[in-house]
Amino acid sequence: MPGTGLLLHCAGPLQSWGTHSHFNQRDTAAFPTRSGIVGLLAAALGRGRDESIDDLAHLRITVRVDRPGVLLRDLHTVGGGLPAAQTVTTAEGKKRSGDTTTLLSHRYYLADAAFTIALTPAPDMPAHAELLQACAKALRAPRWPLHLGRRACPPAGPLLLGTFDDVLHHLVRLPIAAPAPRPGGPAGVVEFLADQPLDQLPLPEGTRVSDPADAAHPAARINDQPVTFHPRLRAYRTRPLYRRTFTPPRDQWGGLGADYLTSLATYLSRTLSSSEGSRP
Repeated sequence: MPGTGLLLHCAGPLQSWGTHSHFNQRDTAAFPTRSGIVGLLAAALGRGRDESIDDLAHLRITVRVDRPGVLLRDLHTVGGGLPAAQTVTTAEGKKRSGDTTTLLSHRYYLADAAFTIALTPAPDMPAHAELLQACAKALRAPRWPLHLGRRACPPAGPLLLGTFDDVLHHLVRLPIAAPAPRPGGPAGVVEFLADQPLDQLPLPEGTRVSDPADAAHPAARINDQPVTFHPRLRAYRTRPLYRRTFTPPRDQWGGLGADYLTSLATYLSRTLSSSEGSRP
């Protein structure tokens, strides 16, 4: 599955990738969604919500789960303690009164999660090299602030890792932003999630991997393929979700914080000095 693409690293104190958010319940998926990543790219490029995202929506997205994080629920209150004229407006255009002035909102986040993401063009995608170059430039100097699903979730550390000629090869081998499993304990397992079959994912030989036959078929369907972000016409389609796992070698675990950044810098420096033609 060789091909040029971008590598991103999505990590931060909080992330939230909604899939079924509705009114007072704001959920999060366990991984970055297609709509969330396409929205991040659109913000970097400075596209308005009413502008076309057809080119971005054709990019293929493969997610490596470095740290799944911890599910966190945050309780919000809206409208309490205000004069009647300033309370939340109802669907009928009236103002709430009495005990109904305060609304409760449950919002879910992933705390301390980390994901490495490969963006690759579809085989029939026109002008994909120009689009990848424009996205890389925009991620280095975004037009609008970037966030991991919600505006309250800014990314930490380097977001764009670079452009690579064999991006899936590096997605598999890049240092993992997590500490190595304890000696003698359970082996660490890393999961990949994608919108395309993963049976040909270039996993290292000699490592424990899940059955490629299972990775050739969708494990589920998810409603996160964006059609438009227009405020009044927002629409999504369902798409297949493929999964695959492998047990990486012990020296691939990069640790946390400065340890991970050091491991990442070492890997990228070694890649720059190789003859593969990668451009991190």
